[in-house]
Amino acid sequence: MEYKIVERSAPGREKVEVLGETYEEGKPDSEDLGRWRQKLTSREEKLKYLQTGERYLYGKDWYGSEKRKNPA
Repeated sequence: MEYKIVERSAPGREKVEVLGETYEEGKPDSEDLGRWRQKLTSREEKLKYLQTGERYLYGKDWYGSEKRKNPA
């Protein structure tokens, strides 16, 4: 893989070489990506999926992706 190097000005220095983007551009191939309703068969599975997501984001015992004693 060939890396892209960009020259930028830095405070207190003239020019500095900085590593540029290291990812490969692209888009997902699958048309089914993000279609969770079709993947889950029963109503109970869909409700469990939604309740788990809401508990993760809005629950009182968890805050986002980390467990904390005091909310942010």
